[in-house]
Amino acid sequence: MSESSQKRMDFFERYLTLWVLLCIGIGIGVGYLTGDSIQVISDWEIYKVNIPVAFLIWLMIYPMMLQVDFASLKEIGKSPKGVVWTVIINWAIKPFTMTFFAWVFFDHIYSAWLSPELADQYIAGAILLGAAPCTAMVFVWSYLSDGDPNYTLVQVSVNDILILVLFIPIVGLLLGITDIAIPWNTLAASIIVFVVIPLLAGYLTHKIAINQKGQEWYTSKFLPKFKPVSISALLVTLILLFAYQGEKIVGQPLDIVLIAIPLIIQTYFIFVLAWYGGKKIGLPYQVCAPGSMIGASNFFELAVAVAIALFGLQSGAALVTVVGVLIEVPIMLSLVKFANKSRLKY
Repeated sequence: MSESSQKRMDFFERYLTLWVLLCIGIGIGVGYLTGDSIQVISDWEIYKVNIPVAFLIWLMIYPMMLQVDFASLKEIGKSPKGVVWTVIINWAIKPFTMTFFAWVFFDHIYSAWLSPELADQYIAGAILLGAAPCTAMVFVWSYLSDGDPNYTLVQVSVNDILILVLFIPIVGLLLGITDIAIPWNTLAASIIVFVVIPLLAGYLTHKIAINQKGQEWYTSKFLPKFKPVSISALLVTLILLFAYQGEKIVGQPLDIVLIAIPLIIQTYFIFVLAWYGGKKIGLPYQVCAPGSMIGASNFFELAVAVAIALFGLQSGAALVTVVGVLIEVPIMLSLVKFANKSRLKY
């Protein structure tokens, strides 16, 4: 990617991997300094939803939902092929390939290093990542790869609607297939807290703000104010997570590498499938590029939230979703670079 493209990416987003690494270090340090006293925070919960984490993750997700414009859905009929392909990749293929790669690596290839219980936890975390298609960062990837911003908005809006309908049954199905216990009440509560409420709040904010101030003010003045809020909340959540996970990571640093390998393979696999499949069915570059980015990236904020709610702050599932955050930015930047270089040959 060219230097000019680098400059167009916001400071926090450009160095997100660095911030995540710093938070890992801070979180591990906090965990050692506070000892068992930090366990008190894990007991602050209602219906197994941790209150401090729920607040932080809501701060992450609400700014993303401010970008969703349901009015854009009426544009689907003008060019439905790209939306249909996005839906197929994200909901009919991606969750199942993620589960397959996780099962192959965690249950079989890594069987000498992981206990069956830990392998199940890691598979569960991977399933949560695979069933949560990207909603916010894809606007950055679309922008950097010169995708059609309006069509990207349509694709993202459709995914947000489908999350409400498909996330629970797909996660439930895949966890069931892998014989992992499914706390349905907690899963449903997580979707309400982390998707339904911020989605409705974002929609109402979007509608009221545009009616009062106009689209230009909303896009150029209002939305940018929330980007630091979202990423700051993500980083504080990661510090809290690693404060609980620190002892495990220091004792077993190899696990981070073991987790990263299938996640990286899955990301590149889905991108290649979406990219070349999109070309095959005749999608224009401006639609295919961001559509492939949506398929490759994850709504990791939702995955982190649900992993904590279902399995706890100290779980292997939560650790997998955090590793997903760690690897996403450098991988996605490599895919943006590929898309930009391939544009002339598209």
